[in-house]
Amino acid sequence: MMEYIYDFKDWLFSLGEKHDVNPLLLAILYLVSKPLFFFFLGWVIKNMRSGKPFMTQLLIACVCFSIPYSYLIIAGRNISVWVYVFIAVVYAYGGFSIYKKVTEKVDPTMPV
Repeated sequence: MMEYIYDFKDWLFSLGEKHDVNPLLLAILYLVSKPLFFFFLGWVIKNMRSGKPFMTQLLIACVCFSIPYSYLIIAGRNISVWVYVFIAVVYAYGGFSIYKKVTEKVDPTMPV
């Protein structure tokens, strides 16, 4: 079993070298950005319920959502077209889901 794990790690790092992307940095960016994204999105919903301005928090949530993909676009070399298409689909779906979550009718009686 450990042999498969080592083979997978070697394959992953060889892909990183081939495309000039550090897989460990990409994973760290991904794991750090998602909790930050949900934190700021929750803050947006809280501010919407209380009638406060929320655009700054929404902008920060969008930046947090896109950090790992931006790293891949900026640092990556010789990346297949399907990866860029996938990133575009992730951005489009992410934007749509954020829009739906933020614009759905906010119930002020729900706890945050």
